[in-house]
Amino acid sequence: MIKLTFTKKLIAAAACVAALAAPAQAADNDKVYRLKMAETWPSNFPIFGDAPRNMAKMAETMSNGRLKITIDSKNKHKAPFGIFDMVRAGQYDMGHSASYYWKGKVPNTLYFTTMPFGMTAPEQYGWFYNGGGMELMEKVYSKYGLMSFPGGNTGNQMGGWFQKEINSLDDLQGLKMRIPGFAGEVLAKLGAKPTNIPAGELYTALERRTIDALEWVGPSLDLRMGFHKIAPYYYTGWHEPATELQFLVNERTWKKLPADLQEILRVAMRTAAYDMYIQSYHMSAENWDLMKKAHPDIQIKSFPADVIGAMKTANTELLKEKAAADPLAKEIITSQAMYMQKSRVWTDISDKAYLNSLSSQ
Repeated sequence: MIKLTFTKKLIAAAACVAALAAPAQAADNDKVYRLKMAETWPSNFPIFGDAPRNMAKMAETMSNGRLKITIDSKNKHKAPFGIFDMVRAGQYDMGHSASYYWKGKVPNTLYFTTMPFGMTAPEQYGWFYNGGGMELMEKVYSKYGLMSFPGGNTGNQMGGWFQKEINSLDDLQGLKMRIPGFAGEVLAKLGAKPTNIPAGELYTALERRTIDALEWVGPSLDLRMGFHKIAPYYYTGWHEPATELQFLVNERTWKKLPADLQEILRVAMRTAAYDMYIQSYHMSAENWDLMKKAHPDIQIKSFPADVIGAMKTANTELLKEKAAADPLAKEIITSQAMYMQKSRVWTDISDKAYLNSLSSQ
């Protein structure tokens, strides 16, 4: 009989454990994980609704069918602005929405969608992935057992559809406008009455004069909504230069996934987000061309300089108030401002200088 040393005994024991664990590991590799996602958008809503479906399809393909995600639109769950609570409670494993919708519940969430006079989409993606944005988002959401990931960018949004022309600050007094996020607070400071309304109710609200104006996205989605039929003035943007949607994930759900499926889900979300940015940009270009040809009566306007100036002043004052009241808000606001200051120099010397050179010819 061969006498085993202590080391050899440990190796033999480990081999036995590995042999016993192998069937379990194989079984785990065959296990199918089924997740449920709730979205803020209506059924068959283009671009916004495409992003989570593209993500789910990629995740299933990359995982060889081990990760399957079903998606319920707002038509089914009936709570377009309830995604945060439903995912937090575990009613759904995931959500697709926009972070600034939760500002009344968790004020610091609003900074992760976009900010008035803030970063462009490339600048903002740089901040998220290389400038500390993801880490700051984790600080905000981890307290609620949630994880948040970029979920698709619209690019620079238009300033909205108005039933009357805006010629001065007086025209903002009492103006009832659908406009979410920090921009709503800016307009409120200037005398307007901002509100938030789900996508499916926007046309009716504008038609019935429940609101006087609204902003939605831009040509990529606005044209199909028919706003031009009841509000002829279409203003250029200031309030959402890089609107990023979000994928919400319940942290308990995440931890139950094997490491490889976590990475597959992470990659699928990131890819779907960028794909939405590409799709939105393309559709805006296509629809802008169509709009100019098919609807020449639409009047494209920019807000007067004194109105833009007042908006900037109000925005700066509100940011100072937020930073003074909350250390985490100050950290986020400072991080965004410093990153934009750095990245904007390159934006100006690259994209802006290039476009200015063309326009001078």
